Amino acid sequence: MAQTLQNVLYLLTPGLSVHRDGLAIRIEHERQLKLSLPIHNLESVFVFGADIYVSPAVLRLCWENGASVCFFTDWGRLEARVEGVPRGSVHLRRAQHHAASSAPAVAALARSFVAGKLHNPRWLLARSARDAASEADAATLRTVTDHLAYLLRELERAPDDTDIIRGIEGRAAALHFEVFALHLRPALRATFNFDGRNRRPPRDAINCLLSFLYALLRHDCVSALTAVGLDPFVGYLHTDRAGRESLALDLMEEFRPWTERLALTLLNRGELKPAEFHVRDGGAVELSDAARKAAVAAYQQRKAEELTHPLFREKVRHGQLAFIQARLLARAIRGDAPYAPHIFS
Repeated sequence: MAQTLQNVLYLLTPGLSVHRDGLAIRIEHERQLKLSLPIHNLESVFVFGADIYVSPAVLRLCWENGASVCFFTDWGRLEARVEGVPRGSVHLRRAQHHAASSAPAVAALARSFVAGKLHNPRWLLARSARDAASEADAATLRTVTDHLAYLLRELERAPDDTDIIRGIEGRAAALHFEVFALHLRPALRATFNFDGRNRRPPRDAINCLLSFLYALLRHDCVSALTAVGLDPFVGYLHTDRAGRESLALDLMEEFRPWTERLALTLLNRGELKPAEFHVRDGGAVELSDAARKAAVAAYQQRKAEELTHPLFREKVRHGQLAFIQARLLARAIRGDAPYAPHIFS
């Protein structure tokens, strides 16, 4: 119904209403109090679906206390984000806009984002090849791993032409999703049929789950970029488009395989069942209320896991990685050091 995980409040159940009570937020359902939270405990509020009421007083309380309120469709597409006046250095934003007008700077950053997108699927493919149920599946996955390695070498040799760099990224994405079903256990492949990436809306269970988790990742990237003072709408790999957080999409590229691994784990372990994906009129597929709760809980649990950061050699949580990369990106935009994507291993 309403969950708080790592300072994020998830509102998932239709019919909820959210009101202000002094410096606290009250969540009610059918006029019954379900949860009350002090505002200082929250960083974000996620609202899923159109049938949840958030009062104007709550919106004001949130933006006055630095908490964002994000509105998502039932299947996880971010539709709106309410927050206070952005903070950060105007000099950094000027440098960001200047870099976005410089073809060499755009190409250099785009090349780095694509490098992350090429490296990290190889980590996902290698894990699945190691655990594959058949040698044929393992061989196919290893072949794609080799193709991505070839594209990495091609990326290194490519001229500073953003269109060529984007073309390499597109070829890599096509290869990645061509064999994506092989990450599933064989017994699940007929049930969770996957025939390539589709969205807006997603039309099968896997795409539904991917879109939902990508939306959570996108929010984290927007938050990370905003926290360091960057404009999430001015990107380099992704072109400018009204209402699109292009820089957040750039930053997401190196983290997509991390999110995809979580989606595959939820399906392969049976934590999400076929019955928890509902087909709406028109063919759109959405997660059930229980499935969304399971997905956000798994996402936050994965963010709490620790790893040794390859650059700093210190223990960090997975949830900190987007913020670390946003700081490294800000350094690159200032001209202090080239941007290096996070590489999972």
